[in-house]
Amino acid sequence: MNLDEIIVNQIKEQAVRLHRADDLDVLVEAIGDKRYVLLGEATHGTSEFYKLRMELSRKLIETKGFKFIAVEGDWPSCYEVNRYVKHYPDAKPSARDVLAAFDRWPTWMWANEEVLALIEWIKQHNVDKPMDQRVGFYGLDVYSLWESLEEITRYLQEHGTPEQLALAHKAFACFDAYEEEGQSYGVAAAFYGESCKDDVVKLLQALHDKRVRYEDDSEAALSAELNALVAVNAEDYYRTMVRHDAESWNVRDQHMVEALRRLAEEHGPDAKVIVWAHNTHIGDARATDMEADGMVNVGQLVREAHGEADVFAIGFGTYRGTVMAATAWDAPVATMQVPLAQPGSWEELMHRAGAHDQILLLRREDPILGHEPLGHRAIGVVYHPSYERGNYVPSLMARRYDAFLHLDESHAVRPLAIPLSTGRF
Repeated sequence: MNLDEIIVNQIKEQAVRLHRADDLDVLVEAIGDKRYVLLGEATHGTSEFYKLRMELSRKLIETKGFKFIAVEGDWPSCYEVNRYVKHYPDAKPSARDVLAAFDRWPTWMWANEEVLALIEWIKQHNVDKPMDQRVGFYGLDVYSLWESLEEITRYLQEHGTPEQLALAHKAFACFDAYEEEGQSYGVAAAFYGESCKDDVVKLLQALHDKRVRYEDDSEAALSAELNALVAVNAEDYYRTMVRHDAESWNVRDQHMVEALRRLAEEHGPDAKVIVWAHNTHIGDARATDMEADGMVNVGQLVREAHGEADVFAIGFGTYRGTVMAATAWDAPVATMQVPLAQPGSWEELMHRAGAHDQILLLRREDPILGHEPLGHRAIGVVYHPSYERGNYVPSLMARRYDAFLHLDESHAVRPLAIPLSTGRF
């Protein structure tokens, strides 16, 4: 019996069929009292990944008291969602209005029918609950440099000190010359020494040192501080990305973890946290070829910070189907075919073990899945099905995740019609 056959037989013995939402209870039980649950996705455009993460998040919120969902999205846009689901008095009037804030490519990642259903559910769940018991929704990503600076300035015009507002204007003026082009700033900073770093670092420190809470929006000061953190780390990201792909990746994921740390701290020492991000972010980088390139990610850093006993990471994958993606950055989005998984890949072995949806709990010490690297499919917002062979990440599956959710056939997410903003990042 060869290695593939051994793995297929092991999956057959250990996997649980996934037919309905209640089948996810095996994951809820396995999560136990862990405080950090990381939910992945193999693409940014698969409907079932969103639906299943919503259902699992719902169960964790209702049965285990998880306090918020943090996603691979921009802070300003996600904070609009947070205000809506928490019933802030001046929040936007509808979920569709809120999701219109996700107007920068790729809009379909969060402006879609599946996320619409999620935020409507959270809003309803929060009805009649005290503010400190309402479930939140936040963004962890680093791309919203100019939007974050605009939000800081708006906040400080109403609530800030003259000194803070002056720092914000100075930081905004420094970046304004680059006309919302992150790459242009990166080239100027990396090669010509035209850095705005000192300005945004001083702004972040000023906001952190004098944070004030307001009854009409108790999180407004936190939001301003997180926007300043975005500005600091986005400056670093754009400055490094023109020279070092691995270094800029690390800046981005380290920012996500720092934002997550501040959010967890704000919600109290016992707060339980759900993270939604791509498998490449939540699956431990040390179990992939990322480690050889000096790359870290959210999954690794959260495990290192909180201990593996307090973290549960779930990978998602699909054998075949359709996906929402584009052929190039800023190109029109389209529904694309996801071809059958490559022979010998993780997804193909899961399919061979059973041509149906499955849940597989993984053990780090597994003598095969914890030590034998397998190709594991990863699809981004830019996708070329004809280059399928290049979309597989060598992975020690039982070390990368604590569980895996396999969909034998999946379908493209359903995007909302959101006009694109003019800024490019």
